[in-house]
Amino acid sequence: MSTDTPVSWDALVPQLVDAARQDRTWYLTVARELVGPADRLAVDVGCGAAGMSLAIARMMACGRVVAVDASPAVLAAAHDHIRSGWSDPRVRIELVCIDFPAEIDALRETLGTGVDLVWASAAIHHVGDQQAAVTALADLLAPGGRMALAEGGLPEQHLPWDVGLGEPGLEVRLHAAQDRWFARMRAELPDSRRMPYGWTEALRRAGLCPVTTRTILDEQPAPLADVARRTVLDALSRRVAWLRPTGLLSDADLSVWERLLDPADERWLGHRDDLFRLSARSVHLGVRPDPP
Repeated sequence: MSTDTPVSWDALVPQLVDAARQDRTWYLTVARELVGPADRLAVDVGCGAAGMSLAIARMMACGRVVAVDASPAVLAAAHDHIRSGWSDPRVRIELVCIDFPAEIDALRETLGTGVDLVWASAAIHHVGDQQAAVTALADLLAPGGRMALAEGGLPEQHLPWDVGLGEPGLEVRLHAAQDRWFARMRAELPDSRRMPYGWTEALRRAGLCPVTTRTILDEQPAPLADVARRTVLDALSRRVAWLRPTGLLSDADLSVWERLLDPADERWLGHRDDLFRLSARSVHLGVRPDPP
């Protein structure tokens, strides 16, 4: 998305690549439900490492998937990911460097015709005027076309409420700090406007009907396999490191996290058998009605 946001997408490239690989099953599950047999043109806005672009391509019989991002570094990672996992000439995946929504006209020209499916995951909330962005994307749809927003759900949980160090509720406070960071990020965006209603209402205000929501539960109970445990530890380490300079975590909690994430410490989370992964991710879907 826009490089004017406080988020440095270039620095997040390794994380985006990891997410595209780890979420492959989730992407395929969602794409299987979204892609119709007659779909020939789809666009993935804020594509990251193109995990969903690949999943959509796998579900299409033929046509184009246009993967859009504003960061050349992110698109380079997406190119490598696509090259390693896609070779079917019947569906072409195109990478386009466009800053949405500022360059919406360039995106419309690139697409050239009405779109069957618009996908945007955790992207619109990085735009100052979220309703205007949803409406602009809805205007790209052909009659009967669908727009899917992967926004919201429940934050991923990994730890028991009491880990035995510091005050109970450590991970709850981590989520709260991230939520405060999110509010700060939104307030600092250019032309930031509040959207005091949910994503389904935003889709309706963009002229789409019907509008539905599908929430998918992702659960990996304890004890985790070694690979999944490493994934959890890496994710927690990144989040704590990211929030550390913001001042949103207390010194007491930071001290606990330092011990829990230090492999040399006897309380290292990697020694525990009660780590788990639990999240619920929502996809909001709106359909452009046929003209009267």
